Amino acid sequence: MYEPIRSKSVHTMAGAPSSDFPHRSREEELDIQLAGHLAALLAVTDEIRALAPSADLDAGAERLGEQVTRLRGGAPLRAQAAPAGAAADASRLATLHRRAHTLAGRALVVAASRADTAAAILSAERMDAHASAAEAREPAHH
Repeated sequence: MYEPIRSKSVHTMAGAPSSDFPHRSREEELDIQLAGHLAALLAVTDEIRALAPSADLDAGAERLGEQVTRLRGGAPLRAQAAPAGAAADASRLATLHRRAHTLAGRALVVAASRADTAAAILSAERMDAHASAAEAREPAHH
């Protein structure tokens, strides 16, 4: 009754995935996203450490580096230490702590969605640490 279709439709060809185009799974995409958030958090943490060194920041940076290495399969790039005598005012540090808090929150969301318990716990801990530090450095509003 009907003549069979002899060639593929232009619509299916345009929408069909190409075999030479690399595809990632959802988990791979989440790994990349999580590693990116953690690497950004590490960079901000290193910036804060250079301006206001602390053992908590050192430990947090070490753990962040380990997670980024695990997710990326290689060590993250680290910020250079600030020259001796470099200091920042309280508002600059508060801004950096707020930025770090935001990045830790983003990492927490991605870690939770990929069920990465270690990264989720670390992200939550860093959120708490940076929230406390930002509050402590905020100028008093009377």
